[in-house]
Amino acid sequence: QVKVVESGGGLVQAGGSLRLSCEASGRTFSSYTMGWFRQAPGKEREFVAAISWGGGTQEYADSVKGRFTISRDNAKNTIYLQMNTLKPEDTAVYHCAAAEPGIQSISVVASEYDYWGQGTAVTVSS
Repeated sequence: QVKVVESGGGLVQAGGSLRLSCEASGRTFSSYTMGWFRQAPGKEREFVAAISWGGGTQEYADSVKGRFTISRDNAKNTIYLQMNTLKPEDTAVYHCAAAEPGIQSISVVASEYDYWGQGTAVTVSS
């Protein structure tokens, strides 16, 4: 079983920045595709960003392109989400997820991820 734990959320003013971290247990962390999803109050969970096992491929939702950056440090079993120029509409609970190795090197589909964290809340005030 893989345990996924997020940290780094908080309250920030619009235009500010936050960096989320996600640490996953397991000896095979470097083989997992990792992703960030978010869920705002009253809305469905949506894809934010994903990174391939080696870090060479990233995908972003259109709403965060150019503002958010996903990265990983396999030596630390950790991925990061650097969020810049935050907007009130970025307010949500951000969840980190891990996918076992599969045919695809990266995925934007929540159902293709096997392990999920409890989430960390991000609130952006206007």
